[in-house]
Amino acid sequence: MNAIVQSTIDSLRKNNMAGYFVEEKSELIKLLKSLIPEKSTIGSGDSVTLLELGVFDFLRNGDYIFYDKFKQGLTSEDKRELYIKNFSATTFITGSSAITKDGKIFNIDGNGSRVAPMLYGPQQVIIVVGINKVVENVDLAILRTRQVAAPLDAKRLKKDTPCAKLGKCIDCSHKQRICNDFVLITGQFVENRIKVIIVNEELGY
Repeated sequence: MNAIVQSTIDSLRKNNMAGYFVEEKSELIKLLKSLIPEKSTIGSGDSVTLLELGVFDFLRNGDYIFYDKFKQGLTSEDKRELYIKNFSATTFITGSSAITKDGKIFNIDGNGSRVAPMLYGPQQVIIVVGINKVVENVDLAILRTRQVAAPLDAKRLKKDTPCAKLGKCIDCSHKQRICNDFVLITGQFVENRIKVIIVNEELGY
């Protein structure tokens, strides 16, 4: 574990959040099994990182009640019902735009369905990130999210926004803009409610 990751984990703990480091997928799955009770309810946010690591398939195939927002044929209303259920889930699992060395979590969201349960509701929130998401400070977290993550995500979602075409943010006012909610988590009242797992791979955006 390099010094930056160790410092980040130490800072998360000072901010009343848990930090973990794993080398790769098999270690991650083993850790998730230890953190998530069987037969418990699990919600999730959109995450390329979780998709790349096979976490969604792990949840589908495990002994869990997974609120699977990726099922084929779901309507907008079906998804909204799942988003509301996420607030009462035992576990909410997601990725993140950036984690700072001083133990803060930064995200930009389009409609708030990912960041809202991170803030309140589920008994625990598990955030999985690649080592590429760890940055020095909040300014760099915002810069990284706006200029790297958001344009790539807008392109993935087939949005007609300037960033999807230009590959960079110009702070547009487009009706399909996905940068609507800027959320910085600096700590928690409930110790270890938020758990951040850093994987020693470059993952997601």
